[in-house]
Amino acid sequence: MFGPDDAFLTIILKLLRRLPIYPMFGRGLTRLQPAYVGDVAEATARALQGTETHAITYECGGPRIYSYEEFLRAVAHQSDLRPILVPVPFAAWHALAWAAEMLASPPVTRNQVELMQVDNVSSPQMPGFEEFGISPHPVEEILQEMLRNP
Repeated sequence: MFGPDDAFLTIILKLLRRLPIYPMFGRGLTRLQPAYVGDVAEATARALQGTETHAITYECGGPRIYSYEEFLRAVAHQSDLRPILVPVPFAAWHALAWAAEMLASPPVTRNQVELMQVDNVSSPQMPGFEEFGISPHPVEEILQEMLRNP
C-alpha cells in the first residue's frame, strides 16, 4: 500500500532524492502492484457493510503491475529525478540487513529483504476492488498530489 506519509512510497521518494546512485533489491525484477491506502480503506468499509455470512478474502491490487525497477523509474520520472539504479544481489542485502538489525532503528531488515524477493500482486481469480465498484488510483496520480503538497 502507498499514500502520504507511508513507509513505502514516501521513503523511496526520499531516498531517490538523496541518492544519485540508488541500490536496487536484486535485479529489480520483483513484481509489485501497489494499491492506494484510500482505495483499500474504502474497500474495507464496503466489505464491512456487506451482508456476507462467510469469510471472503479480497486481494486489492492497484491498476498496474510494475517490476521493482519500473516502479523506481516511474517514481523518479514523476519527481523529475534521474538516479542511476544499481542492482545489488539479495545475498548482499541479507548481510547488510543482518548487520543493520543490531542498530536501534535499522534502515533495512531481513524481513523486508525477504518480502522484496517475492512478487506482490493480486490474483485475477480472487475478488478485489472491482467487487466493490472501486476504480483504484494509479501511483502516478497520488504521487503528483504528494509532490504538490509536501
